[in-house]
Amino acid sequence: MVVLSQPAVLDPLSLIKTCKPTSVFTGIPEIDLTDPEAKTLLVKACEEFGFFKLVNHGVPLNFMTRLEEQALNFFTLSQSEKDKVGPPDPFGYGSKTIGPNGDVGWIEYLLLNTNPQINSHKTLAIFRANPEIFRSAVEDYISAMKSVGCEVLELIADGLGIEPRNVLSRLLKDEKSDSYFRLNHYPPCPELQALSGRNLVGFGEHTDPQIISVLRSNTTSGLQICLKDGSWVAVPSDPYSLFIIVGDSLQVMTNGRLRSVKHRVLADTKRSRISMIYFGGPPLSEKIAPLASLMEEGEESLYKEFSWSEYKKSAYKSRLADYRLGLFEKPTSIIQ
Repeated sequence: MVVLSQPAVLDPLSLIKTCKPTSVFTGIPEIDLTDPEAKTLLVKACEEFGFFKLVNHGVPLNFMTRLEEQALNFFTLSQSEKDKVGPPDPFGYGSKTIGPNGDVGWIEYLLLNTNPQINSHKTLAIFRANPEIFRSAVEDYISAMKSVGCEVLELIADGLGIEPRNVLSRLLKDEKSDSYFRLNHYPPCPELQALSGRNLVGFGEHTDPQIISVLRSNTTSGLQICLKDGSWVAVPSDPYSLFIIVGDSLQVMTNGRLRSVKHRVLADTKRSRISMIYFGGPPLSEKIAPLASLMEEGEESLYKEFSWSEYKKSAYKSRLADYRLGLFEKPTSIIQ
């Protein structure tokens, strides 16, 4: 249930958006991390879609399946047990409500900070409330996703001709990196059958504000991305692969060359979906601006310089579907 500021308690189905089914997209780039041409293919995919599937990524399958099992163990606990580590502030357990500004979805989740130096009391409560194997599974998985994210960013730097090649990955490796990890659970929703063929939105359309996101899900589909023409297409599930998502910060750092992709997740009528996402972010004090080594002679920045802390605060005040980068774009009259 979703409780509003008024005393009335409403059926969450009356608040959560629905949308029409969309076609499955077969043109999503699939990139082999071991391919000698990966650096070129990565850049092309990020320019065209801001999104691609990564295969031969080197992450052991048991790292993914072990954490998926532990996540399901948590999400099948009683509501009272799960509520002990929530509500999120922003870390902890959340259900239905996404952020502080009125967005809701057919979802429950755990949001953790990946930096052990600044883990909140909610993060520690999650680990205390569950067997040690859960903590171990989370830490192993985050370490593996961080490595993949850094390798992808270094290949992107190679493909763009940016030097040094760790100019992007160093931000994730920094001991003050403000990276997050999220476990999402989209319960099956039989009520969908009564909605005249429309799908219930599990997580509404949005872009990721960080530099890069590394996503893995179980066998249940639901993820959709928005193409350049504004059409939405469904991404086929693949529990053996990872999906890479360009974030707003990377779009700014490449002066718009790589694009942050709008995406959403729809609920399934019969099967639950588990997704696990590593959000690679910079330190809070890091200045975000187009990289000088990427800018051509005479090229002007499309964006005002801002700190990650400034952008994070701005994003937190917005709704999911808001175009957050708009506040930080330079007027077109200046760019001409």
